[in-house]
Amino acid sequence: MRRATIYRYSLPMEAGVVLRNQRLKSRDGLVVRLERDGRYGEGEIAPLPGFSRETLAEADASAQAALRRWVNGEDPQEDGGELIFASASADAPAPPSVAFGISMALAELEGVLPDATPYRTVPLCTGDPDMLIPMLAALPGRKIAKVKVGMYEAIRDGLMVNLLLDAVPDLHLRLDANRAWTPAKAAGFARYLNPSHIARIDFLEEPCATPAQSLAFARDTGIAIAWDESLREPGFNLFAQPGVAAAVIKPMLTGSLALCRARVAQAHRAGMAAVISSSVESSLGLTQLARLAAWLTPEVQPGLDTLMLMRSQLIRPWPGSPLPLLTAGQLAQTRLEPA
Repeated sequence: MRRATIYRYSLPMEAGVVLRNQRLKSRDGLVVRLERDGRYGEGEIAPLPGFSRETLAEADASAQAALRRWVNGEDPQEDGGELIFASASADAPAPPSVAFGISMALAELEGVLPDATPYRTVPLCTGDPDMLIPMLAALPGRKIAKVKVGMYEAIRDGLMVNLLLDAVPDLHLRLDANRAWTPAKAAGFARYLNPSHIARIDFLEEPCATPAQSLAFARDTGIAIAWDESLREPGFNLFAQPGVAAAVIKPMLTGSLALCRARVAQAHRAGMAAVISSSVESSLGLTQLARLAAWLTPEVQPGLDTLMLMRSQLIRPWPGSPLPLLTAGQLAQTRLEPA
């Protein structure tokens, strides 16, 4: 017999978390739990405000419709990476967050998603550099960290990057501008950057508003770029291009597990690194993304250092986190049984 449960959560965020110019006071989403023959699998459905095309209410309605069909024996099909139920061909495919969450729950249920993994992530640098530098210097192995740029003046960003790379001579950085710069501001950042540091910038995610502007930035500065938002735009083709080093894949914004695997394969065929990255999921979602990254991109550390933005964990803890854990029994839920 099949059963499904949908849990609804709202986790308070740390003060001052701003995404796309809007303050995020809580991280709201769903957890789906699928049960069959004594086994279970869970997945998170959490559209990210300002980034996802679907709202949480739309995702909730879509998940309920899809799981009602699943508990009655219908299995979803993959059509071009979209999650579709065979008897509902007139319905729109599940939106990305729903397709990803349900496909991850199914992957756990069916034993497809590997269990054991090192829970690795590239640390996100925020706050006082005097506190960051000892932490970065103590990183084991290849020292790599991520810095958000584009939120302040280009000169401040350049000084910050120079400071970290000067202080830790074997440090490498991933930078993320989220398309915040005009070509002039992006060029200004490059001018403030110490030229000897360029080789230790692994990539800069989408510095400018358009792919063409970002490609021109890479060509003119020698700073490698990575695709992120562009990967989710209709008609965008992922292929080898001069100056493009990586594809940053955010599964919650991308879609089903099959579609995420296809994106990773496309990046590898193009000679790029594929980087699994967080969309500010809960601790449950982050542990699953760590497992996914260890499976699909074992040579590349994922970008999952967003738990620090929250005040609580959810159902499954991230190893070593001191944050309190919210259990499934504390959440509102809807249970779906076969008709």
